[in-house]
Amino acid sequence: MKKQQFCYLVRLQYLGFRYNGWQEQPKMRTITGMLNKTYAFLYPDKHFKILGAGRTDAKVSSLDGAFELFVDDEIKDLNSFVIDFNKNLPPDIRLLSISAVEQNFNIIKDSKTKEYCYFFSFGTKNHPFSAPFITNYMYDLNLDVMKEGAILFTGTHDFSVYTAELKANAKTIRKIDSCHIEPNTMLTANFFPEQSYVLRIKGKGFMRYQIRMIMGALVQLGKGELSLDDIRASLLSDADMVLKTIAPGSGLILNELTFTN
Repeated sequence: MKKQQFCYLVRLQYLGFRYNGWQEQPKMRTITGMLNKTYAFLYPDKHFKILGAGRTDAKVSSLDGAFELFVDDEIKDLNSFVIDFNKNLPPDIRLLSISAVEQNFNIIKDSKTKEYCYFFSFGTKNHPFSAPFITNYMYDLNLDVMKEGAILFTGTHDFSVYTAELKANAKTIRKIDSCHIEPNTMLTANFFPEQSYVLRIKGKGFMRYQIRMIMGALVQLGKGELSLDDIRASLLSDADMVLKTIAPGSGLILNELTFTN
């Protein structure tokens, strides 16, 4: 008889600046690697498995991330679990909550929408302490045309151009629910520049580097290297454009993750 397994949805936040992404990799500091190490330290000889809602790249952060935890023994005191885990995690990772879910819950298939925010500034050099949060472009950008360009990504398009690793049979037709640039009022600090901005983009799922390449295309648009017509053409199924810019990972934050269940 198969032993009963217990499943939990864990919400967390992390600053990704010191990490080589979400996915565990040999000899690399990763978010999953740190979570695995902490669980094994707290509960030695206990079998467990961690499955993330998606992979974030190196230096990418999260304000509202999640993973599914599979264990053989029921966690009796969920509040104590969060407290004990946080005591043993490094200060740039924090568990927010844990809740039991049914065994048929699938953190990947049941995820409904993800909102990512890309923070940036331009024109003058930022305070060094801003580096983990805001990408700093040292040249002037035409913000108005970038705002026009961001809106063009809303809707259902072929995003073949907007992934660095286009695999055979990849689902490149994707729907973006909203995409726009606005002044940054979400993150504040006394060392942030006087003016900074955020690209907010929401959808069910994204390909690897898709958002960073969208941001890169908008930067090229703001520099005058691409036109609005180029952006429109890049979203067609027969597009053969090769984008030159992938925005750095450190400006990107997973802001919100919702589930169908």
